[in-house]
Amino acid sequence: MQLAPGLHRIGNDLVAAFLVVTPDGLTLVDAGIPGQWRDLLAELDAIGKTPRDIRGVVLTHGDGDHLGYAERLRRDFGVPVYAHPADIARASGAEKAPSNPLGPKKLGPTLRFLSYAMTHGGFTSAHVKELLPVEDGDVLDLPGSPHIVGLPGHSPGSIAVWFPSVDAVMVGDGLTTRHVLTGAEGPAPAPFTDDPAAALASLDRLGALDATWVLPGHGPVWNGGTAELVRRVRAAAA
Repeated sequence: MQLAPGLHRIGNDLVAAFLVVTPDGLTLVDAGIPGQWRDLLAELDAIGKTPRDIRGVVLTHGDGDHLGYAERLRRDFGVPVYAHPADIARASGAEKAPSNPLGPKKLGPTLRFLSYAMTHGGFTSAHVKELLPVEDGDVLDLPGSPHIVGLPGHSPGSIAVWFPSVDAVMVGDGLTTRHVLTGAEGPAPAPFTDDPAAALASLDRLGALDATWVLPGHGPVWNGGTAELVRRVRAAAA
C-alpha cells in the first residue's frame, strides 16, 4: 500500500512493515511476520521491483512479530539486516524476551490478533543469524538515508527509524495507534513493553523530530505529525 511517494506499508493495521523506495534501491523497516512474505512480493511487483532491490532491513527491535522474513531476505538474497546492539541477542535467538504482563484486554480484539498471527506464522519467525549494529545518531548508507533514533523502553534496543527524505519515522512498538489486545483506537503506549516508564521518557526524543508520518508496527498509520502524536500518547498514559 502506497502511503505517499516513495513510502509504502507492507501488511495491515495488525502487523506492518514499511518500505522506502528511491532510485538507488529500497530500504525495509521491520519484516512483519512470515506469512506476510507474499504481501511483500505483491508490493514489490506492483512497483516493478524484486527482493534483490532491497538494500537493507532495519529492525526497530528484536521481537518475533518484526523479524518475519528478515532472515529469508538475508539468507536467500544477501540483504543485510541491522539492529541496535541491545536487541541483537533477542533478534538472533540468543536471548528470550521477558514475559511482560499483558495488561487490559478484550476477548474479541485479542482473538483477532492471535488468529491472524497463528494463520500467518506469527509464532514461527526465524531468528536472524547475522546482524549489523546500529546506534543512536547513525545515518545509514542505505536508500533514503535512514537516521537512527534511540527509543528504549519497549525493549532495551528499541529504535525509531527516521527518513527526512519521505517525511516519515517508523517507531516499531515505541507506541501504538490501536491496541491489539483491547481494540482501543488512538495513540497510546504499546502493550508487551519491558519498561513502560522508559518508553514514555523516550517519547521526548520522538517529539523532537519533525516528521508528518509516524508509522507504528501495530495500528493505523498517523500523518498528524510527531508532536501531536506524542501529546496524545502521554494523555492516554495518564
